[in-house]
Amino acid sequence: MNVMGDMANLFGTGRFAQPSGQPSGQEEATDEAQEAADEAAEEVRLRLAVDGGDVEAMSVLGAMLLRRGDFDGAESHLRAATAAGDRAAANNLGVLLHQRGYADEAAGWWRIAAVAGSAAAAHALGRHYRERGDEPAAEYWLCQSAEQGHVLGAYALADLLEHRGDDTGSERWMRAAAERGHREAAYRLARTLDRRAGHEGDDKAAALAADEAEQWYRQAAARGHRRGALHLGAILEKRGELKEAGRWYLTSAKDGEARAACALGFLLRDAGDTESAAVWWLRAAQDGDGNAANALGALHAERGETQTAERWYRAAMDAGDDNGAYNLGLLCAEQGRTTQAEQWYRRAAYAGHREASNALAILLLRAGDESGAEPWFSKAAEAGSVDAAFNLGILHAGRSEERAALRWYERAAAAGHTEAALQVGMARLRDGDEREAERFLRCAAGGGSAEAAYRLATVLDARRPPPPAHELGEPAQEKSECEEWYERAASQGHRRAQVRVGMLAAARGDVVEAARWYREAAEAGSRNGAFNLGLLLAREGSEPEAVVWWRRAADAGHGRAALRLALVFARRGELAEGQRWADLAVSLGPAEVGERAARLRDALRQELSA
Repeated sequence: MNVMGDMANLFGTGRFAQPSGQPSGQEEATDEAQEAADEAAEEVRLRLAVDGGDVEAMSVLGAMLLRRGDFDGAESHLRAATAAGDRAAANNLGVLLHQRGYADEAAGWWRIAAVAGSAAAAHALGRHYRERGDEPAAEYWLCQSAEQGHVLGAYALADLLEHRGDDTGSERWMRAAAERGHREAAYRLARTLDRRAGHEGDDKAAALAADEAEQWYRQAAARGHRRGALHLGAILEKRGELKEAGRWYLTSAKDGEARAACALGFLLRDAGDTESAAVWWLRAAQDGDGNAANALGALHAERGETQTAERWYRAAMDAGDDNGAYNLGLLCAEQGRTTQAEQWYRRAAYAGHREASNALAILLLRAGDESGAEPWFSKAAEAGSVDAAFNLGILHAGRSEERAALRWYERAAAAGHTEAALQVGMARLRDGDEREAERFLRCAAGGGSAEAAYRLATVLDARRPPPPAHELGEPAQEKSECEEWYERAASQGHRRAQVRVGMLAAARGDVVEAARWYREAAEAGSRNGAFNLGLLLAREGSEPEAVVWWRRAADAGHGRAALRLALVFARRGELAEGQRWADLAVSLGPAEVGERAARLRDALRQELSA
């Protein structure tokens, strides 16, 4: 895969703005030549002025040669200008000496310049003292520089104060540097405000801090700060402004920020451009981003390219991403390589990966090692794995340790686990706490549990008064809340709910709707559904079809269906068949059905023996 990629498809989507046009190579060469000619002319002018004894020209020429790296040529001019009292020359002489390794002599000249009022020299002197570990002296000179409006002095002072834990002073000078155009200061100020927004108890104050943080991220990004562009992109993506988020991710990624390249890949994947996503993931992974390597592994795994997927998962692991080992475990488990899966799960679990701990526990439990599984479930649950907490509940319930099981179910339910909420709701029902049961069942039903929806409906159904008899010609009554929950469970395939919805429809006189739900339940294996469908068909005059469904219900163990079949065959004169179904009805029950079936069986036996 080409690392650079073909970006035509990326820009062609219209999701991301193209960068502004750059000057051609010929234009750049022309500009450079003109600048070189101008600098040469300026140097000639300065040298002529120096020959005439111009102190300012000496200082400027020395600075020009210093920038060029001509230290020998620069030093003589800077010393001459310094001797004549030029503070800028004294500062630059200090820079030259510092670059040559004469730090103490450099500091002496910086002090002279700083005392004379050079903010740049005061900044350099403050940095010198900080490198030496003399923080009081460093703070003094950096403060002198910052108060004169020197942006680098303000930033260095803010950095020193932050190191010492003076958050108020640090923020003040970081803000001052940021307002004067220092992009790193803008970024660090944004990070400070971002952290404050995350820890602020007052929602309004948190929102204000977050808004200001975004503004400083934007300023840092606009000045070319790649991490500022990354964070700005993340804020915009979270807010749903994907086009602008992609533009900032792209800017940051082009500047070499691997995390931005990875984030851009996910944005493109979600937009359906998997090929461009892979290009950016590849670039990020090659720069050491473990998340991007995992994404590439998942992409190849989806394509069935397991060897390539494994290679990228290993790369993620080498980059320090524990998800790599976990994903390797998943890959091995899918291939039936249980031993290798356990090894990778263990590696990730020992590194603190909670989902790997849960997966390892499940693997051990399936292998019959319950004692080995439980500590890993506990470790995962304590680390915040909701699934592990639920699994611990199942583990304790299997040992009839109901109190411990309920404790873990409640913990999982509090974190939004649907099945755990169902288990807590059922436990509350058993304890007779109907109100609490309803609360948990509503949570589980709202989360999509068909069983919870059915049980919630039964709770509500038991409370409602019996509906008045429905007369033909009267408008049908509005559906109650319990019926709505029954229908939700029924639509999710819950067979008992389907039967109940059918019964409610039949009670309203809606035979077609009742038959539909009975049939759906019966075809899914519900013997009550098959029996009720048979009753409905028989009442509508379709006894042959009713017999088919009663036979299915009776074969599944429904005593009343067997009794109905016995009556049908007795009425038809098929006494032996009727006796056979009556015998089955006696054995299946319930008691009142058994008694009726026994009387019918005895009568049929007498008829057969007469």
